[in-house]
Amino acid sequence: MLLHELLQELRPTPAFAFDASAAVAFITDDSRKAAPGCVFVCIKGARSDGHSHAAEALAAGALCVVAQVDTGLDRQVLAEDTRAAYALLCAAFYGYPARRLCLIGVTGTNGKTTTAFLLKQIFDFAGYKTGLIGTLVNMVGETESPATLTTPDPWDLQGLFAQMQAAGCTHCFMEVSSQALEQRRVEGVAFKAGVFTNLTQDHLDYHGTLENYRAAKAQLFRQCEIALVNLDDEAAPAMLEDSAARPVYYSIRRDAADYTAKNVQCHAGGVLYELVGRSVIGRVRFAVPGAFSVYNSLAAACTALELGLELPLVLQALEASRGVRGRMENVPTGTDYTVLIDYAHSPDGLENVLQALRGFAQGRLITVFGCGGDRDKTKRPIMGRIASELSDIIIVSSDNPRSEDPEAIIADILAGIKSKASVFVEPDRILAIKLALKRARAGDIVLLAGKGQETYQILASGKIHLDEREIINNYFLNKSA
Repeated sequence: MLLHELLQELRPTPAFAFDASAAVAFITDDSRKAAPGCVFVCIKGARSDGHSHAAEALAAGALCVVAQVDTGLDRQVLAEDTRAAYALLCAAFYGYPARRLCLIGVTGTNGKTTTAFLLKQIFDFAGYKTGLIGTLVNMVGETESPATLTTPDPWDLQGLFAQMQAAGCTHCFMEVSSQALEQRRVEGVAFKAGVFTNLTQDHLDYHGTLENYRAAKAQLFRQCEIALVNLDDEAAPAMLEDSAARPVYYSIRRDAADYTAKNVQCHAGGVLYELVGRSVIGRVRFAVPGAFSVYNSLAAACTALELGLELPLVLQALEASRGVRGRMENVPTGTDYTVLIDYAHSPDGLENVLQALRGFAQGRLITVFGCGGDRDKTKRPIMGRIASELSDIIIVSSDNPRSEDPEAIIADILAGIKSKASVFVEPDRILAIKLALKRARAGDIVLLAGKGQETYQILASGKIHLDEREIINNYFLNKSA
């Protein structure tokens, strides 16, 4: 694509006083990646302002810079909002590949990953070739690539759409984070359907208030044709404000919803319920325990039905599913107690998981958890209180402390603990897991919360390898030796 053709995608078409006949090689918002043939988009972030690096990008060979304020440079193009411009330019460069995909976005505090994965599993089961974009992994068909962000930056995102289109994918299921919506990473992307799972406290370090967080989530539904909304969540009406999408409601508690889960049974082996709605009724069996599994599977099922799949096939696909890595993942140990790994890292997520486990725990519930550093500090004492109220033993440890002192994070957590649960403190995550395994006995459940699918830990010194499955396996290998 020639530069002048690319720049015409900005509305209104900007004026520029330089030769724009060169071919564009790529687009970036990172001046460190600037190279001959690129277009550099100046974006003002929390820590740095791309406008300050515009001259560096031109010196590195950029054809031009797209700026929001006048940089005084010769080869600049002004745009009203460079975040939106970046997304639109990336889509144009790749030929708008999302327009040739049936695109489904999933947003919410909890359940995004599982719901998106379940949708992919259902449509794969139905014989479609699909793509997935999210927290755990990005997938083009069955080909996986590492995920860097829940919702990638526009250049990577449009590149993934292009790969899916080239590979013959018909559908793409993607998690859409509040930060991505606020930063306009999906600007100009039209979703066939958007799914809202729930909204609880999280990411207030970024959004500042719960109101801002809710408003960010709601932006997705202004870009959707169909809005599938959890009617049991109090934020449901807000998701549809200023939205022209056709609303479809799902619920466990309210008969007014289009789809409801009736006669719900939760047990250690999973959930069982009747899906009722829109002239359909069928029994759902899903092998992941917890009330949240009812919501996740119900959201996926009714989305699939609204997209045209038949109920018997949807039910078969859910019954065949074994869930998602890092979400209530049962780690085989060969012992008479259970070890689970879950990504729960918010107050609501932790409470949901612990309540589910408390419902069928035969012995004690031992919980290992921490809180991330450089993130919302207000949730730390809340999570401490929840863990201590619903667990018999808690081992407070580190999650991803990042630049913060792990012991200071732990002190914030301990401030919320008021119950009589036995409390241990071990900042070293590996030692904390070993302590939990050492104390477990027949009938107990050991929950490792917070890390989920992650195979690393982020410290002040950088990222290190840490896979909880390996720690568990090595513990038992050394014990047997």
